[in-house]
Amino acid sequence: MASPTLAPALPFSTVPADGLAADKRRAARHLYWQGWRISSIAEYIGEPRSTVQGWKDAEDWDKAQPAQRVEAALETRLVQLVMKDKKTGGDFKEIDLLGRQIERLARVQKYGETGKESDLNPAIKARNDKPKKKPERNYFDANEHQLLLDCFAGSLFGYQKVWRAAHDERTRFILKSRQIGATWYFAREALADALETGRNQIFLSASKAQAHIFKQYIVAFAKEACGVELSGDPIVLSNGATLYFLGTNALTAQGYHGNFYFDECFWTRKFTELNKVASGMAMHKHWRKTYFSTPSSIQHEAFALWSGDRFNKKRPKDERITLDLSHDRLAGGFTGEDKIWRQIVTIVDAMRGGCNLFDIDELRLEYSAEEFENLLMCGFLDDSYSVFPLAELQRCMVDSWEAWADVKPLGMRPFGWRPVWVGYDPSHTGDSAGLVVLAPPAEPGGKFRVLERHQFRGLDFEAQAEAIKKVTERYNVQHIGIDTTGIGQGVFQLVKQFFPAARPYQYSVDVKTRLVLKAKSVISKGRLEFDAGAVDLAQAFMAIKKVLTTSGRQATYDAGRNNETGHADLAWACMHAMDFEPLEGASEATTSVLEFS
Repeated sequence: MASPTLAPALPFSTVPADGLAADKRRAARHLYWQGWRISSIAEYIGEPRSTVQGWKDAEDWDKAQPAQRVEAALETRLVQLVMKDKKTGGDFKEIDLLGRQIERLARVQKYGETGKESDLNPAIKARNDKPKKKPERNYFDANEHQLLLDCFAGSLFGYQKVWRAAHDERTRFILKSRQIGATWYFAREALADALETGRNQIFLSASKAQAHIFKQYIVAFAKEACGVELSGDPIVLSNGATLYFLGTNALTAQGYHGNFYFDECFWTRKFTELNKVASGMAMHKHWRKTYFSTPSSIQHEAFALWSGDRFNKKRPKDERITLDLSHDRLAGGFTGEDKIWRQIVTIVDAMRGGCNLFDIDELRLEYSAEEFENLLMCGFLDDSYSVFPLAELQRCMVDSWEAWADVKPLGMRPFGWRPVWVGYDPSHTGDSAGLVVLAPPAEPGGKFRVLERHQFRGLDFEAQAEAIKKVTERYNVQHIGIDTTGIGQGVFQLVKQFFPAARPYQYSVDVKTRLVLKAKSVISKGRLEFDAGAVDLAQAFMAIKKVLTTSGRQATYDAGRNNETGHADLAWACMHAMDFEPLEGASEATTSVLEFS
């Protein structure tokens, strides 16, 4: 087999005698790595074959890695060029090239040892050593801003477009049906306005928990529309606009200024006091004020603002105004003589405006005529006949995030291992089911606290039982009270399988009277607390009235409850839980539960 013609031109004649052997050895190794045979190498360098074979075996030429072979060849060639007495321009270029290649191979070898990319590329280390510039927080570039505006404009129903068109009205007051997306809309409107104008946005609610629903909608909107992740509380946009989320702490927020949105103002406690602070936040002419709410009682303080009585107060008779508050006048929005733009949006108006989320016929079956009128058709309640009037219930309303330091609503176990009582009013034909988680008093005569409340629709009794089971996995449940009338019996039997101590309530005049009297005693003494944002719970209690039985001979308590109407499910569920404490107060059974905690 012929050997390759390529051979190193090593100047053996110029090598000192003591270095000649080493030079030949190096030349032999290079020739071997070029593919020469041992015998050919021995003949070429003038050494016995056995000597060359010995060098090969001693240095394990076959085990050398490709990088090692290239590095050795580069080194040899570099030495040759350096040793030349007279170097050409090409020699100097080659010396520079070979030096850089040897340096690169050294980095590859170091990378093989450490695995650090900075050892392979020094520029990375230099870049990483520089002070890092943090990405700008809550920043929208021009493209992201436009995407958000496009998403906002393309997501609106007809009545929401009316709200958008009235955006520049200094004061808006909207009376609305439940669940038509008002909070969702105004959260989006506020973010769009903050980006466009740099104006602050202030969200007022009966509680901080309710105010943070705005925040959830805003964060989700920015993420959905353009991928921007907003953070902070308050949220401060890169253009300087600040988004505040306030509950009752707004009373101490007099230094704030901006547009404000007052959610469910007809259910807020101390509305007059809170509105003074809110109005001060938007006193400058470029700020905007927006009130929106489902109606509560005509006795509520906010009714004076809605009706114009607040405007007329202390004004001469010839300066007083009379507002037309009929639905026909306000359905499309109208600015009254007091410069307030008012609108009424019923569930029927929402459907006409393109909202296809409701089945009116089904809702008429789920709610009594009075509840339907109040919750969905914007009719005010006259709670003078209610067992639990709004004024009494408002004393129970607290800002739970501020007042209950021992409750962690977002935790896996919101109340730790302390005991809770659960009340459940199951779904009957066409209506909803209600579930309430109640923290019992920490001491005899102490306060009950509604930790959670849920309403369910369209669930069979197995699904209702499963909903209760999930509650027992998050709380240390000591009592479950369930109405066993109708489908409730099926729910009760399933619940007993995982909670044998569940207590049934077979409704009768006596049972309902006992439940209502117990609740009346607790509420009138200020022993019940629930989050001020729990409007649905307050509405449920207000719906309960004293009525005559079918025979007309006996009084009972009802909320239009039958197979065709709703029945204040959350209120009855709360009473089922509360009933574990006897009418006269803490008992031996209750005390033992409390001692367990």
